[in-house]
Amino acid sequence: MMKGLCYVDEEKIEVRDFPIPEIEKDTDAIVEINYASICTSDIHIIKGKVPRAKKGIILGHEGVGKIFKIGKGTKKFKIGNHVSINCITFCNDCYFCNKGYINNCEKGGWEIGCRINGTLAKYVRIPMADSSLNLIPNMEYEEEYSDIDDKDFLLVGDALSSGYFGVDLGKVKNGDWVGVIGCGPVGLCSLICGKLKGAKLIAFDINNKCLDYAKKCGLANYYINPNEFKSDEELMKKIKEICGQQKGCDCTIEVAGTDQSFQMAWKITRPNGIVSLVAMYEKNQELPLPIMYGKNLIFKTGGVDAVNCDYLIKLIKEKKISMKELITHEFIFEDILTAIDLFRKKTEFCVKIAIKII
Repeated sequence: MMKGLCYVDEEKIEVRDFPIPEIEKDTDAIVEINYASICTSDIHIIKGKVPRAKKGIILGHEGVGKIFKIGKGTKKFKIGNHVSINCITFCNDCYFCNKGYINNCEKGGWEIGCRINGTLAKYVRIPMADSSLNLIPNMEYEEEYSDIDDKDFLLVGDALSSGYFGVDLGKVKNGDWVGVIGCGPVGLCSLICGKLKGAKLIAFDINNKCLDYAKKCGLANYYINPNEFKSDEELMKKIKEICGQQKGCDCTIEVAGTDQSFQMAWKITRPNGIVSLVAMYEKNQELPLPIMYGKNLIFKTGGVDAVNCDYLIKLIKEKKISMKELITHEFIFEDILTAIDLFRKKTEFCVKIAIKII
């Protein structure tokens, strides 16, 4: 048996005993988790805001570890390989997967920690493992990576992929003005990826501690708290001063997921610009089409199509990007409930929490 963090019911989680998973299909792999993490999506499930989430499952969809068992049909990996877990399981063969839209895989999607047992336990079964796992360095045997460890790749399969997804949806290129609304984990990852593209970045958050952290990491050109402006008009005047005659951002990436942030996203985007909505909203949002008419905006939304994990791993290995500063706390699994409470209530400043599974 093993311990796992169980989603019991709305606003109820418990550490429970679960059987160690076994291979169910030839394409499965069992991963022994080294580190897992807590995501805002886990909190959405706990709050009862994810209708498709299944009660009784182990939470968690971010994790790194090593292959413990593999099915006969798993060809890309062998026992002992160190891997990053993609938050999306996908077949790489259906209509949607062939177009790169893996979030809508006909055989998978967001399953781990939502519909099937997740990563907040010692072991996790990964369906369609050849597609749903990504190889990371084994620092024990690869001397050139001796200064990094599994934890450096912990965010690849979700937070970093989601941040990159927002940039990708927005077709961000060198010299673009890009607004990122929300400087939590995914927003910081969007800033990191936007900077890599050569964009000029404006970071927005209503929490000055989050803005200060983004500034400490040197991730943007401007840092703005919208609540420090008396009106939308005053905020827009500032945006126009920054962006010049184009009068707004070429792309706005919205990751905060509030009514205020949704409305702000389209307002600060220039005419014919792209609004990239990566946030998970807890309720319906309103599109004021009569007011927006003539601005000719392009809206792109969705759950992450995490198809760029190998590329992101390569960037970390080459030290072109780093996730080290985003992991502000580390707990052992025995303290998982304390970690959840901290991540949810933010009783102290926190970006991401690494959970060491021992």
